[in-house]
Amino acid sequence: MLFEIRGFKFSSSARMLAALVFILLCIQSGHGQTCTEGFAYDRRARQCVDVDECRTLPDVCRGDMRCVNQNGGYLCIPRSLYNQPYRPETPALPESVYPDPSGGDTFLPDIDECETNSHHCNPTQVCINTAGGYTCSCTEGFWLIGGQCQDIDECRYGYCQQLCANVPGSYSCSCNPGFILNPDSRTCQDVDECEDEPCSHGCFNTYGSFMCNCDEGFELAADGTSCIDLDECSFSEFLCQHRCVNTPGSFSCICPPGYYVYEDGRSCEDINECDTGNNTCTTAQVCFNFQGGYTCLDALQCHSPYIEVSDNQCMCSAENPACRDKPFTILYRHMDLSSGRSVPADIFQMQATTRYPGAFYIFQIKSGNEGRDNVSATLVLSRPIKGPRELVLDLEMVTVNNVINFRGSSIIRLTV
Repeated sequence: MLFEIRGFKFSSSARMLAALVFILLCIQSGHGQTCTEGFAYDRRARQCVDVDECRTLPDVCRGDMRCVNQNGGYLCIPRSLYNQPYRPETPALPESVYPDPSGGDTFLPDIDECETNSHHCNPTQVCINTAGGYTCSCTEGFWLIGGQCQDIDECRYGYCQQLCANVPGSYSCSCNPGFILNPDSRTCQDVDECEDEPCSHGCFNTYGSFMCNCDEGFELAADGTSCIDLDECSFSEFLCQHRCVNTPGSFSCICPPGYYVYEDGRSCEDINECDTGNNTCTTAQVCFNFQGGYTCLDALQCHSPYIEVSDNQCMCSAENPACRDKPFTILYRHMDLSSGRSVPADIFQMQATTRYPGAFYIFQIKSGNEGRDNVSATLVLSRPIKGPRELVLDLEMVTVNNVINFRGSSIIRLTV
């Protein structure tokens, strides 16, 4: 007599081989003693057997739903659609009685209606032989509706965590972009896209996706993964005092010759070549520093009738008749002035060091003043000047004393 295992039929001669293979599979599957979800390890059988959730889980299906155990899971289906075993309404054929050849009692051999094709199952159904009869059922993934086996849409019951595709008798799960299917073929796990280094700078993994970020001084490009340099110099013309140079991820300020970049990285400070010794002045000359450079001043030479009284002062003696109408002293001073300085600006002050009773003083720019602006004891820059250029001003202080009938003057020769 033939028997059936999972849809394959074996002859009695292959029974021994099939049993041996089955035993080997059972033994091998029991070594790890771990089973997938929906199965439990049977120590006696030494294999993973299906867990009947309909019996072990309390109230697994609620309402008018009935639990139907599946291999590795279960289904909740309406009771009205539940597949009942099929029993033929017509009386079963009388079973023939055959004598026992050994002379023992008689026995009633079963007729396999499924094998003899004498059943009344619908073509969509599966015939299952039983002792003295048969049952019409549906294969896994189908249920009986109106006498027909119709496909169960497992996707309606949330078998898949994300995407589900129903197929006849089964279903297939898939995941949204950014996820991969777990070994259980139902749930999904997030993909860490940052492991593949998709970003040119920094990467931040998110649930189902990822985000790229850029280092300071860069911004994210339109493709969302690469970074492009920011031109900080284009943001403002006042970023640097002199000139701004863009660099990858940053910027730098440069200064004109004679200046160095200050500690703030943006301002320019004058290099004092006279203090650093980086100048070409001789020992007979005096180094004078100004903004952005320096100049070498020759030693003071007083022209007759003046005589030198110090390194920067010449005097004309009152006892010398040639000095009668000349200033009493000439004091030499130098100062530097930045080109384009805002106006008005006080740049120099001149005052008497000695006060005489009854005397008063008159201050005036005797020479070098272009335009003859109003004057006072304070030298005021009244209009902007641009350089480089050199200006020489003679600032005169006239002393008048009517008590003693005295009138004299002193000059400061200011080189700007």
